Amino acid sequence: MARSRLSPEDVDEVMQEAYCRIAMLPSVDHIDQPLAYMFATCRNLLVRRLKRQQVVVLEALSEIESWEDETSPSPEEQAARRLSYERVLAIIGALPERCRKVIELRKIEGWSQKEIAMHLGMTEKAVEKQVWVGVRAIRSAWVRAETRSEDLMLSIERKEARR
Repeated sequence: MARSRLSPEDVDEVMQEAYCRIAMLPSVDHIDQPLAYMFATCRNLLVRRLKRQQVVVLEALSEIESWEDETSPSPEEQAARRLSYERVLAIIGALPERCRKVIELRKIEGWSQKEIAMHLGMTEKAVEKQVWVGVRAIRSAWVRAETRSEDLMLSIERKEARR
């Protein structure tokens, strides 16, 4: 829970809400692993809470959605997360300068659209449009990169199969 980037008070609230939800169940007979059930409930509540926030830090959301119930991530998972994060940063870095700056301030730094508009001398509507364009470009670039990775893996597998 401490890795969720929420304040200690918010963490307490999430844990209390998870406990209350479990306590309100008509029966707990279906729960085979209570600790895992509690972790899953907390994780779901954290994801909902972050999605409701006006600004969601990309790294925080990915950490929570991939949160392991009882064990810390393996070295392979840690490396994959780091590579994914670096890939997103590289994609953001390749955006046009104005769009890149808006995305960095909004999605990474957590600034409001109003703050960005004042800082960059733009209208809030222009900031909103740049965020929309940037997120769309990031998604598109991510899909292209994933496709290239999958194609590369398939070609390597074919070469090995021929040997």
